[in-house]
Amino acid sequence: MSQAVSTDLDDLSDYAWDYPAPFVKRMLTKAEDIDGLNHVNNAVYVGWCEQVAWAHSEHLGLSLDDYRKLDRAMAIRQGLYDYLLPALLGDNLLLATWLTGGDGKLTMTRRFQLVRISDKSTLMRGQWELVCIELTSGKVRRMPSEFCDVYNAAVVAK
Repeated sequence: MSQAVSTDLDDLSDYAWDYPAPFVKRMLTKAEDIDGLNHVNNAVYVGWCEQVAWAHSEHLGLSLDDYRKLDRAMAIRQGLYDYLLPALLGDNLLLATWLTGGDGKLTMTRRFQLVRISDKSTLMRGQWELVCIELTSGKVRRMPSEFCDVYNAAVVAK
């Protein structure tokens, strides 16, 4: 099993993560993230999930360039988000992600957990159901061996 990884934090053991060995990216809320209700807009969370997912994929060894070379991609078939508490201007946050399942051939599941550093509260949980597609046609295709080798090895169990 892989170790917990942070792009810019050393100790992640003090948090109640939903799954072991999170890949974590630190986020700081900015003025442009805040909506008319004075909290981070839900669409910003979705963008952050995309950022941490790509960072995790690159950390594992698969980049957008690799996707293009292989003519394959893991596309979001369904995204679910549970917004539990608001993030406010200036909040320091940790966004964790894991690969947690799938059939290992066509599909994967990626999960997210957003935590505020100051009080360790979980603000959002998310889940993506991903399917492998051929980039040139957009059709569902089996994952290439490069995807299977990298992504299946990174799947964590609760």
